[in-house]
Parts: sequence; structure tokens; C-alpha cells
Amino acid sequence: MYCHAAQMDNVLIIRFSSVGDILLSSLLLRVFRQRFPACRLDYLVKDTFGELVRHNPNVSSVIEFPAEGSFRDLKALKSKLRTNQYDFVIDIHDSLRSRYLCLGEPNVVRINKRKLARFILVKTKRNLYPTFGGAPSVAERYLEPVAHLGVENDGGGLEVYFPHETRARTVQLLLPVSSNGEDTVIGLAPSAVHANKMWNANGFSEAALSLARERRVGIILFGSENDRARCDAIEGFIGEQAPETRVLNLAGRTTLLEAAAVMDRCSIVITNDSGLMHLASARKRKVVALFGPTVREFGFFPYGTESTVVETHGLSCRPCTHIGLPQCPKGHFRCMNDLTPARVVAAANDLLGN
Repeated sequence: MYCHAAQMDNVLIIRFSSVGDILLSSLLLRVFRQRFPACRLDYLVKDTFGELVRHNPNVSSVIEFPAEGSFRDLKALKSKLRTNQYDFVIDIHDSLRSRYLCLGEPNVVRINKRKLARFILVKTKRNLYPTFGGAPSVAERYLEPVAHLGVENDGGGLEVYFPHETRARTVQLLLPVSSNGEDTVIGLAPSAVHANKMWNANGFSEAALSLARERRVGIILFGSENDRARCDAIEGFIGEQAPETRVLNLAGRTTLLEAAAVMDRCSIVITNDSGLMHLASARKRKVVALFGPTVREFGFFPYGTESTVVETHGLSCRPCTHIGLPQCPKGHFRCMNDLTPARVVAAANDLLGN
């Protein structure tokens, strides 16, 4: 039984992880706030990702769950949530943990993940998404459970907020590529959590080098500490082949919010299917996204910004996963290895224009 719109005073949204999923929920946060401007709107998230919603003006309070939290922690959280007496809970994670937390709550709605359509597509390569409600962006799927409340898409895409001091810190970080404010800056996000979602480092290097030679550009490399070696290799290649090109390697040097602020300096971001792809989308950057084992039907393509998805068509083994794997199940990795730097450069040039 759903809560009537008039009772929408105290609302909880649950999404524990991860970067992309949380950024995709920013559309829901904004349009729900537009529909119910006076409601208390809390967001439950793992503490690892709290910064992605902590500064969002549409959120009343962020409830953070320990990333390595135990079942005891989960029970304690459930008791805390019960005392908050939520009128309405929007579970856009739909996991065992989130379902446990929702037990006993009077009004709960959940995302339709199209799990059966996803399973069939991965296992049999038959696309039955049209039969199971279509394949819109996950951002729009998050709106489906609250459509009956009059919550509608405003067409504004994704967003991410950060405090003034974050912007101030990035001014210093950007000095190596800021000597001429008219220069085009290309962002590269060459990594991903799962290995088989990553285009090879040589491909990123050659595409960046080609763009550097065609245009007067600076290059910014984004990544975590775990991505440092990969980003170092790309930086080294560009430095050796085009020493006049300014390269700023930020692998392991920024928080997610600082990376978001730096992306505002980029004219375009070339990225794997990763959290940083959604971060670029949230900052309304032009995006070239490289898709290998995953496909658009899963709903995690760049949303709300000018973008191109570069992918290898015609492979009978694709898609092989909806989240990524440690390696190619077939061993040939053609979905990524068949992507050429020339295709990526052409996609970037189309978006950049003359």
C-alpha cells in the first residue's frame, strides 16, 4: 500500500553504492525535491561514497553505513531508521541488506532492475528488454517507483555538488594546464573497477597522442591510487612522443569531488564504462565512453550530456556481464581490443567540432 502524496513529510532513499549508481540517483533527488519541496529527504549510503551526496541541497540528511559494516551494524541501523518513522522509503538498491532494512516499514517502493531481461541478455544474448519495460537509463528507472506520486523527469540530467574549498584546491592542481585559458583540455579516465571493462593503456595513449598532435590540447589523467601505474604509463608515452603536450597526472591525488571540480576544465572526457564516466556526465562534460563487455541496455550509459558510446558490434559473446569481470571469459578480449584509437579520435573530434 503506497503512501498518499499528502503524507510525504519524512522520506528515505536507500542506495549503498557505488559511484555511478549514486550519481545516477541525483536526478531522482532533484525532481523529488521539486515535487515535495517541504519534505525531509534523507539518503542512506555507505560511508565510502557519502561525499557524493553530502553537499547536495536536495538532501536533508545523509545516513552513512560503514563500508565493512557487520550484521550487528545493520541491526543497529534498522533500529535507528525505525525511530525516524519514515512515511515513505524508496529502495533504489534492492539488495538483501536494503530489503532487511525495509522490513516493517509501512510504505516501500523499489526500482525495477529488469533482472530477468538482464540475465537472459547476458546468458543467451536475446534482448527481451522491450518486453520488460524497455531499457532507459538507470537514472530514469529510479523515477519509475515514484511516478504515481507525480514525480517527473525535468530533463536536467545528473549533478554533483562540492564545497567552495574543493574548487579552491583544484585551482592549484590545474596550474600545469592553465597557462592559456583558451586551450582545449582532454580528460582521460583509463581505468575501471573491473579489468575487463578497461580499454588497453596503449589505446588511450595513442588516441591522446593523436589528439595532441591534431589540436593544441592539454591532457588530464584521472584515477585512484590503484590506477597510478596505468596513468603513469600513459603520461610517459605522451611525454616521450609529444614532449610539448602538457600532461597533468592526477591518479591518486584527488578525492572524487576534487576530480569533479577538475573535470570542469575539460572540454571532453574519454573514459571506460566506469564511475568517472558518470562523474563527467554529472558535470555536463562531453563524453566518449568505451563499452566492451557491457551494453547500453543495462542502463549505465552516459546520461544527460553530449556523448558517444564507442563499442564493438557483432560479437556473439557480448555482453558477458552487467558489472564487469576480472578477465575476458573467452580469453580474446575482442570487445575492447578491437576498438581502435582512430575510432576513439573520430568520436572525440565529432563532439569537439572545429
